[in-house]
Amino acid sequence: MHTVYLALGSNMGDREAHLHKAVNEIEKLVGHVVRQSAFHVTEPVGFHSDNLFVNAAVCCLTPLSPHELLTVTQRIERQMGRRRKSKNGVYHDRIIDIDILLYDDITVNDPDLVIPHPRMYERDFVMIPLKEIIEETN
Repeated sequence: MHTVYLALGSNMGDREAHLHKAVNEIEKLVGHVVRQSAFHVTEPVGFHSDNLFVNAAVCCLTPLSPHELLTVTQRIERQMGRRRKSKNGVYHDRIIDIDILLYDDITVNDPDLVIPHPRMYERDFVMIPLKEIIEETN
């Protein structure tokens, strides 16, 4: 089993319900959710929106490879109603966003997947929830 850390975010509709549903889907399709951060309300970063985000992080154990994990998390996003991903740094409102932050202690640098997430250290909305659940293990 592999230890993975995922970031979750939503700024449309019932944001908390979307995050709860995403966590449930992760539990079913990715693997056991070992830890989950609190929900954090944050301002949009990288684009203008009148909608605040709710962000969280989860740690789970998975048998999936990094690319299988990417496929499954993208499937969860689509099943929840997300129709388009950000392109070339252009962001937009979203029902759900699931990003792979860390996968064991490996590095992946492929065109479709970069682990650790390349911008996570620049984003408080990722790092604050992530630190919450990483510190629980130390």
